[in-house]
Amino acid sequence: MNVIETNADGLRRELKVVVGADELEQMLSSRLDDLKGKAKIKGFRPGHVPKEHLRKVYGRSVMAEVVQQAVAETSREALSQREERPAFQPKVALPEDEARINQIFEGTGDLAYTLSFEVLPTVEIMDLSTLSLERPVTPVSDEDIATSIDRILATNQNYKPKDGAAEKGDRVTIDFVGKLDGEAFEGGTAKDAPITLGSGGFIPGFEDGLIGAKTGEERVVEATFPEDYPEAKLAGKTVQFEVTVKEVAGPETPALDDEFAKSLGVESVEQLRDTVRARMEQDRAMASRLKVKRALLDALNEGHTFELPPTLVDNEFQAIWGQVMKDLEHHKKTFEDEGTTEEKAREEYRDIAARRVRLGLLLSEIGSRNEINVTDEEVNRALLERIRQFPGQEREVYDFYRNNPEMLAELRAPVFEDKVVDYVLELAKSPTNR
Repeated sequence: MNVIETNADGLRRELKVVVGADELEQMLSSRLDDLKGKAKIKGFRPGHVPKEHLRKVYGRSVMAEVVQQAVAETSREALSQREERPAFQPKVALPEDEARINQIFEGTGDLAYTLSFEVLPTVEIMDLSTLSLERPVTPVSDEDIATSIDRILATNQNYKPKDGAAEKGDRVTIDFVGKLDGEAFEGGTAKDAPITLGSGGFIPGFEDGLIGAKTGEERVVEATFPEDYPEAKLAGKTVQFEVTVKEVAGPETPALDDEFAKSLGVESVEQLRDTVRARMEQDRAMASRLKVKRALLDALNEGHTFELPPTLVDNEFQAIWGQVMKDLEHHKKTFEDEGTTEEKAREEYRDIAARRVRLGLLLSEIGSRNEINVTDEEVNRALLERIRQFPGQEREVYDFYRNNPEMLAELRAPVFEDKVVDYVLELAKSPTNR
């Protein structure tokens, strides 16, 4: 094998790899020897087929396998000799000239192919102990707990039938039939449907049209579907609902007592307060960590400058851009609606892509140098967390990840990132501890 570097522009590399015809012949001969003991050809006893006959019958197809094997082995060896780390799987360009291909397959010509790739950059890591990060801590007060419990009471209101007209905040139970141009449309009919007026749970105009309604009343309510409504036939259309009001009920805030606490799964009001405090402390700790992590990543991004593999940035940008276009299409919006232009948006999202690639390479380097690894146990915990997000489908989700290693690897990545972030946070200083 002979390796010649034909291009070294920044992080881009191009190698010409030549595998001699004699090397290919040795590999072909070895393959034919293996085939000799297995081939079954009419007129020959098993294991006694002459090699030259095998070459005549199978030579070209076996040489195709030899070429594939030669490319795989020599490309790995070429990269190993150069001690370079490709940023992605190198691209292989085989000869396209038919005459040259025939010479290779006939054993009279060398195999010459091109190996194109980009290498990972050399990353010089800043002194992480010089980082200074605010670590916000917001204690949970008794007033915070009282406010939270008031919200819990408000969302667990009881409703009592009442006389008189329905007001905002009341719950009306209705039968309705929705019609477009006088014809009932699919999905527009319901019976005994409870609707809390003012909750925004129905399409615009519907709940407002029920204000003032009384039990037993029949009325026609007009409402308009949003422009981005998933059902195209109804999107942006104004429809009429023929409504029968079966009950009007007013809200009653439940008393804060042990009985109410038990309805929420705890034994007493005191235990409810403890549960609320613990949950609020956990939520604030998570919010604080997210804020610190965001500040840390900003500082790392600003503190490091190194060349990025163009293809990695392009791939990241294409993934981001594809989602942006999908969201615009889904919401039927344009860049002008968002107060920008496509050109400016492309520039902004390419900067985001570059930031993600830079931080990804940097965190990977920090983790590698400090032997930070993700254990199988940590991956399993991440998998269990993901499974909990799909109640009733636990087995299907588990099997999906176990049967798709690439998806399981996606669970490993955020765990690794968090471990590296924790490591850096231990080194970084708080402004008060300089």
